[in-house]
Amino acid sequence: MHTLEITLALMAACVVFAVVARLTRVPYAAVLVLGGMGLAFVPGLPQVRLDPELALAAFLPPLLQASAWRTDWRQFRASIRPILLLAFGAVLFTAACVAVVARLLLPELPWAAAIALGAVVAPPDAVAAASVLKRLPLPQRVVTVLEGESLMNDASSLVLFRLAVSALAAGSVSPGVVALTFLGVGLGGMAVGWAVAWGASRLVPLLNDTLLEVALTFLTAYAAYLGAEALGVSGVMAVVTGGILLVRRQRNLLSARTRTEARATWSFVEFALTSLVFILVGLQLNGILARLGDYPLGFLALAAGALSVTLILSRLAWVMPIALLPILLPWTTPGDGLPRPREAAVIGWAGMRGVVSLATAIALPLETPHRELLVFLAFTAILSTLVVQGTTLGWVIGRLKVALPSRAGMDPEEAAARRLMARAALEEVQHRLDSPLDGAIARDLVGEFRDIDRVYSGIAAGGTQAEMLARLQIRLAATRSARRALIGHEEESTLSEDMLAGLLAETDHEELRLMRQIAQAR
Repeated sequence: MHTLEITLALMAACVVFAVVARLTRVPYAAVLVLGGMGLAFVPGLPQVRLDPELALAAFLPPLLQASAWRTDWRQFRASIRPILLLAFGAVLFTAACVAVVARLLLPELPWAAAIALGAVVAPPDAVAAASVLKRLPLPQRVVTVLEGESLMNDASSLVLFRLAVSALAAGSVSPGVVALTFLGVGLGGMAVGWAVAWGASRLVPLLNDTLLEVALTFLTAYAAYLGAEALGVSGVMAVVTGGILLVRRQRNLLSARTRTEARATWSFVEFALTSLVFILVGLQLNGILARLGDYPLGFLALAAGALSVTLILSRLAWVMPIALLPILLPWTTPGDGLPRPREAAVIGWAGMRGVVSLATAIALPLETPHRELLVFLAFTAILSTLVVQGTTLGWVIGRLKVALPSRAGMDPEEAAARRLMARAALEEVQHRLDSPLDGAIARDLVGEFRDIDRVYSGIAAGGTQAEMLARLQIRLAATRSARRALIGHEEESTLSEDMLAGLLAETDHEELRLMRQIAQAR
């Protein structure tokens, strides 16, 4: 089969597995990995090999940028302490624990190779975290910590991996070189990301075209990653830095149409790439098992179980003391972004590994001692964390009572924000009341805008929402009636296809907005 046919077949399988995940309420990532494992053993299907450089370069930049654009950066700054403690401290601690266990299992394994294995499996994956977290009712600060960690920990783990591989080849690496490499690679990646974001922000006003601007949002991710990697610095940090800067500027840089179309485009691309990533992980099982050689089955089971347990326990051992910092260090408080004990337990359990770990394992040099066993252990770590932790995370959240309470109606903060928007719109209409040209029209509209202001004022103050629900339902019915009239008039209309599509899109967006508000008001 050609590459195109294989890709289309995999996408069709992803759609099927997505339906299975929805029906069974099992995390999508776990279903994809298990489904890929099943497909790997279907007779007659070609074996799909994962090229590590291609996997990282093709999948990682857009998925990292999608996560960066989705992150609440105000909460990110407020939670920067636990994020850094996890993204750097937890990676180093987990890598050390895994290295010790690997040496106990294989005493002849060099320390550099053991540390390389630790660096491979230490970082939870941004793609895996996003695929699981978006389906769970977690407090926003917990989601921010987990997504922020997964955005930054790949940089620390990949640097540690490179140093371990260098030590494996050269025999040793000094601590000073380690520290300087960490600093230089990280800062260099941030500089490249800043430069790419600066260039993109200057280029957008010159394009003045929605399709070109949407295309540019993808090119910036790849330009930051590939440019940084070509310079020998962190491509991950470059993408994350560029994403941080661009998400803060996109509201002023991009038009409403570009933002709407970019959201739709990115949603599909994120689904397609995420799906392919996890199904490709599962498809590697057949080839990995074929290259294991003469390792006894009992030893493989023992090693895989020991490594998976080490990963889970070492993360919990690192995360839980973070919740105790306000007690141990009086100058820190939970308000500094540090999680509470129950939240820390959830963060500790949400340690799913993904494609970065597998691609890095496959990138181990061929002369690495026990290389195929190390790749197998990385695969089993991904599988165990996705299946065990991914499928039980919702249960853990429920048992610890960390889930957000369900509430009826609109959040008062959202109502206050909508009131602010309504007041601004009302003031704009009132400014036109005395205009000789627009005054009559403004007087006809001002009552409607005052009505909107009164509705959201009552909600923000915690008042009844029955009136708002009735008004929204009337507006929804009117919007649907308007669309039916437009469609019914289509054949005898002289409107161009573009104009008709534009009007229909406006009514579609308005209906979606009203339906969302009605759901919140009930």
